[in-house]
Parts: sequence; C-alpha cells; structure tokens
Amino acid sequence: METKKKDIRALTKEQLRDFFVKEGDKAFRGNQVYEWLWQKSAHSFEDMTNISLETRQMLKDNFVINHIKVDQMQRSSDGTIKNAVRLHDDLIVESVLIPTATRTTACVSSQVGCSLDCKFCATARLKRMRNLNPDEIYDQVVAIHNESRLYHNRPLSNIVFMGMGEPLMNYNNVLKAIDKITSPEGLGMSPKRIVVSTSGVPKMIKKMADDEVKFKLAVSLHSAIDEVRTSIMPFNATFPLKDLREALEYWYSKTKNRITYEYVVWEGINDKRKDVDALVEFCKFAPSKVNLIEYNPIDDGEFQQANPKALDMYVNVLEANNITVTVRRSRGKDIDAACGQLANKG
Repeated sequence: METKKKDIRALTKEQLRDFFVKEGDKAFRGNQVYEWLWQKSAHSFEDMTNISLETRQMLKDNFVINHIKVDQMQRSSDGTIKNAVRLHDDLIVESVLIPTATRTTACVSSQVGCSLDCKFCATARLKRMRNLNPDEIYDQVVAIHNESRLYHNRPLSNIVFMGMGEPLMNYNNVLKAIDKITSPEGLGMSPKRIVVSTSGVPKMIKKMADDEVKFKLAVSLHSAIDEVRTSIMPFNATFPLKDLREALEYWYSKTKNRITYEYVVWEGINDKRKDVDALVEFCKFAPSKVNLIEYNPIDDGEFQQANPKALDMYVNVLEANNITVTVRRSRGKDIDAACGQLANKG
C-alpha cells in the first residue's frame, strides 16, 4: 500500500537540509529546493531545472507540492479580478485583485467557508469546512501578484486578509503565511503593507499584540451598540464590545499602531444619530480611523444600503470629533467580488 506523501512545503528549510544529508546529498541542496518552492513558486519538481533528474525523481517519490489552481478567473468592468481557487482536495476559495490608480491590492481568504455567523455576509452561510494551510494562502498572493503584472503592469503592492474566513480563527497558519510573504526568501513584501481584518476575537487580538506582529489590524465593527451588533453578528454575544475594546486598548498599548474600523451603514439597522454617537465614543480610547463601506447586497434583501444622508451624517459627526473617516466605494460588484459577496456561487 502506498504511503501518503508529505507536502514538501510543510517542511522548514532546516528540515529540507536534514533530509538531503540523510539521503547522502549535500545540505545546500535543501536551500536550492526551498528557493524553488517559495521564491520561484515552483508548481512541480520538473520546474527545478538546476537540480539533477535523479534528485527530482527522488523528491517526487517522497513528496508532493499541493499547489493551488486558479479554476476560474473573472474580470470586472472596473478592472477588479476574482479568482476561484481550487485546492488540492478540490475545495474552492475565492481571492480578489483590487486595482486603483496607484496600487494593486490582493484580498485573500484564510478559511474554506467561515467560523463566524455574520448575517450580512455570503461567506458566513457556507460554514467553515477547514483552515487554509500557509502555502495555500501564499499561493493566492503569488497568483494575484502575477495577474497584477500581467494586467496592470506593476507588482502587487498591498494585501488584505478580508476574503473568506476569520483570519484569527486560523491564526498560526496566517502568521506562517505572512512570514513567508514578508521574508526575503519569499516575496519580500513589507508587513506594513498587510492588513489582517478580524470580526473581533479578543483573546487572539491580545495574542497578536504579545507576538509583536508588524502588520496592521482592521476590525469589522458595524455597530458600537451591543444589542445592535449581536443582532447582525451573533457571535458578539460571546465576545461583547467591552471585551473587544479592552483587547484593542491592549493592542494599541503594545504596538502603537492605529486601528482601522470597517463599518457598513444599513437602512433601519445602524443609520441613526445614536449609532454614530456610540461609534465616536468607541473610537476615543485609541487612535483609529473609520472606513465606511458601501454595502453589497446578497440575495435575500434583508440588508439594504443606507440612505446617502445617513452616510453624510456619519462623515460629518466623525470629522467634527477629529476621527479620520473615508467612504470606500465597492469594486467588482458585477462579478460578486465585493466585500461580503464571496460565496463560491459557481
């Protein structure tokens, strides 16, 4: 019976070097293979052209490279690209390239489905099937980096963990992926160009602060009133706002990094003056900025984009309280690639 081959990208560089020594080869061979796997994103052992055929065969006999495949790519009229990414076990996740005049951003997924239950998000309806491995997260970034060069003639500049899944519920793998993305032996990107967005898992936010991570933090807030937030994000009953606030205060005290709040305004849910006042109060304990995000309906019509006057009220009140606010227009709506729309419809 054939034993299951190990995914070679689960090995560290040291483990690869040890493997070659054990096989009677030189340790530096491990460095060569590691470079092919990460810096050059080799899809198969055949690609490793500076390694002998015999060694490549030996690698094939012992390991697999569980590389992703972009199953389907859709291009929006605004230049946004959505990838349906097939994993080695045939599950699918989605990732998005978002271009602007000055940069291209990769929006990547961290789970197949999602662990949380936000009612306004299409991904939450899929339920979590599994966490993504570090290499599966890394591969999404490489695919978008290549598309950015091909279609926009420039390298990828930013990454946001705002695709499918709750990144902090797959914390170790997300961190390992970011290590590879930022390492000179990987993509060499600056951690300051990476944003990890969470719905707010207090214990994990504190852990991130203790781990002294260098990337930026965004929080999907959507309401600073507990009852309202619980009605749209039921897990808020387990992680109430006071716990979230305490964790964010801790984050700021350790990192001195400004917090970004992602915030959608919906008609009849959080479009009143009391909602804005609660948000202002919540923003005061640490330097922060608010991204007001245009809502992208999912099929059932339960949530509707608020009247533009409600958005104007938010902007005016936040600015009057010296809180930085931007209104983010959605991209890729025509291909279901906008915030909250990733649901593997195909």
